[in-house]
Amino acid sequence: MKAKALIYCENEFGRIDGKVANGLVRQSETYDIVGVIDSSKAGQDAGEYLDGVKNGIPIFESIALALEELSILPKYFIYGIAPLASFLNDEQQEIIFTAMKSGMNIVNGLPEFFNENTQFTRMARNYGVTILDVRKPPKREDLHNFSGRIQEVKVPIITVMGTDCAVGKRTTALALVEALRNEGLNAVFVTTGQTGLLQGSKYGVAIDVLTSGFATGEVENAILNAYEQEGPDIIVVEGQGALSHPAFTSSSAIIRGAAPDAIIIQHPPKRKSYCDYPKIPMLGLVEEIEMIEIFSKSKVIAITINHEKMTAVEVNQIIEQYESEYNLPVSDVLIHGCDKLVKELVKTFPELKRESVLV
Repeated sequence: MKAKALIYCENEFGRIDGKVANGLVRQSETYDIVGVIDSSKAGQDAGEYLDGVKNGIPIFESIALALEELSILPKYFIYGIAPLASFLNDEQQEIIFTAMKSGMNIVNGLPEFFNENTQFTRMARNYGVTILDVRKPPKREDLHNFSGRIQEVKVPIITVMGTDCAVGKRTTALALVEALRNEGLNAVFVTTGQTGLLQGSKYGVAIDVLTSGFATGEVENAILNAYEQEGPDIIVVEGQGALSHPAFTSSSAIIRGAAPDAIIIQHPPKRKSYCDYPKIPMLGLVEEIEMIEIFSKSKVIAITINHEKMTAVEVNQIIEQYESEYNLPVSDVLIHGCDKLVKELVKTFPELKRESVLV
């Protein structure tokens, strides 16, 4: 059974920095999410607020009100915000301490590791709870250098890249994996970030906390493990950031480690500057695709849309425009699903064809 969990996402649920909470509300194989704490959306249904479909997960004003209204004490308290500034302020620390005092175990997705803070560990010990630092990297002796064995993988490797961070790469990758499985294919997801790990991904690592000397090798190793243990028909790898983004290097490590056979690119048409960097204009979609294809020596085979700040009419218009402009299939998977992506993958990799697969 999944363990019950309460997520803290004050003022950020449904927004860019709330992507950890957003992802867990949409899907989790590990946790049964029983509530989200965000006083700015209190009283609403989390699924309805996020995607327009009720899922029965309430949004609470505070921990106190959540525990008062819930019938049982959740086993876990998840810090569900992924801000650029990765250290807690005093108010946020008090929230964590309150959760501990209430008897909840702490799940932390920040690169600030609570287990390395004596105040946190002392509090956890006093109240008999545990702390899980999801992004804490393996010990140095357990890390992997790039080996080149990625060339031994004989099934298609697809990476879902993006034009910025927090654009929905993981959401699209997971939706694609589900769609491929529904068509009778053994598709495996490899995560590269903390949200995927929290959602229960069996394969992957949060690569943004790794040194550059091991990031590529850890991506390769995760894919090799998935290939050897699952015998998949296809492997879908989550991208991070953007290859063009000046603040992050994760994309280059993912491309090198995965050596993808094809790429899907996720793009938010209404976003003009990089996330958290309002003075730095995003590279255009044309230029991002060109950069990715040159760097990866692979091809972008589809475009997926993040519909932030877009109406349904605008989404359909941009899909039509992009399909004409780029001569590629285009979809917003949260609205229109993954049929176009599955068709394109079967067209690109005929060995994937199954009687049930769309043709």
